[in-house]
Amino acid sequence: MTTTSTPETTEPEPTSPAGATTPGRKFGLAAATALVMGNIIGGGIFTLPAAVAPYGTVSLLAFVILSVAAVLLALLFGKLARRSPVTGGLYVYPRDAFGPFAGFLSAWSYWTMCWVSIAALAVGVVGYVDVLIPLGDSKVVLALVALAALWLPAAANFAGTRYVGAVQIVSTVLKFVPLLLVATVGLFFVDTDNFGPFNASGESAPGAVAAAAALLLYSFLGVESAAVSAGEVKDPERNVGRASVLGTVASAVVYILGTIAVFGLVPHEDLVESGAPFADAVNSMAGGSWGGTVIALVAVASIVGCLNGWVLLSAQMPYAAARDGLFPKPFARIGKGGVPGFGVLATAVLGTLLIVVNYADDPDTAFRVLVLITTFTGCVPYLLSAAAQLYWLARGTRERVRPAGLARDLIVAALSFAFSFWLIAGAGYAAVYQGALFLFAGIPVYVWLRGRQEGAEDEAEATA
Repeated sequence: MTTTSTPETTEPEPTSPAGATTPGRKFGLAAATALVMGNIIGGGIFTLPAAVAPYGTVSLLAFVILSVAAVLLALLFGKLARRSPVTGGLYVYPRDAFGPFAGFLSAWSYWTMCWVSIAALAVGVVGYVDVLIPLGDSKVVLALVALAALWLPAAANFAGTRYVGAVQIVSTVLKFVPLLLVATVGLFFVDTDNFGPFNASGESAPGAVAAAAALLLYSFLGVESAAVSAGEVKDPERNVGRASVLGTVASAVVYILGTIAVFGLVPHEDLVESGAPFADAVNSMAGGSWGGTVIALVAVASIVGCLNGWVLLSAQMPYAAARDGLFPKPFARIGKGGVPGFGVLATAVLGTLLIVVNYADDPDTAFRVLVLITTFTGCVPYLLSAAAQLYWLARGTRERVRPAGLARDLIVAALSFAFSFWLIAGAGYAAVYQGALFLFAGIPVYVWLRGRQEGAEDEAEATA
């Protein structure tokens, strides 16, 4: 049996649905906010301005739309965390509303997105390390660097949530401060002639916004970080929502101001061809060529910090599902540091396999195909969570839903659902097709685990 949480009821020390206590809480508001920011701002920020430059400054509008939608999701997760302040939020919400199968699909989809994305981030470190220390063309060396980038954050997670939080705060500061300097000081050096045309795509303005947004979809994955790790957050009923909103807003400010600064510092025709737009922007501000080195250092700190948080999240979702018998039992094991150690190990091993595949003889392998489905697999839990909130609002009585907040909560949930649907559609036909196949591949796992669980329950009732 699974349990549900009422909107107005809170407990001093929530337990997992299976009745076992959640891992020890170590994250305060600052660490939880850093976790959200660190997972949203990964390596993508360093290449996004060049990626959307071909569409013109209309891409700034796409950034604003995505930022508003991400804040809505943050508000949604804060509301849901008040109902179920336990680890594995995006699994718990659909499970409480729609039953174990919906919860399993959400957990499976999110877990898939996590370990594929972790491998992609680790590979992304290599290019920046090569700026600092030339690595040559040896695929073995490149693969070893990527593996080191993966396993160092995994080791921090094995040490415990206290160390994860500390690493997250340090890495977030290391990347956030330099990026914020570019996003603020850089504005004083902006040359409006560098912005280029508003719409350089040749499409209609709405079409250009949609096309630019499709490239930016991945940039806001991570807004759910505090909700997924709610069991490790102090006072989760309050801090999950606050951390989600604060981390998302801060990340959005860096994204938008940083992109505006880069657009105004680097001529449009040069920005379209740039491989390191922030480095080019720093060079334009200060002269010389040292910008590339500084940005490379920041990028390495950014991606490693992002990996640190994503490794933790990748273990939390299956941990919560395993407590309900909907994931293999080893995922429910908690190490001395309060972290689901098997989940961390499984993520690291699967990520290692993908990295090895990526650096095999043919780089255009299944790894690249899997990367295309990360947006789809990440947004399925968003969609199901928004649907769960709509379900609770529709089901609520006057005693369970405050009339004063009903309209606000309904608007947030409905817009979050629409945003998630838009993200899935924006991932493209191929990604949705491949992602659906990957998602449904988990059904046999659910059938086996659920069948074994109910079989054991029937046997227990027969012998009682």
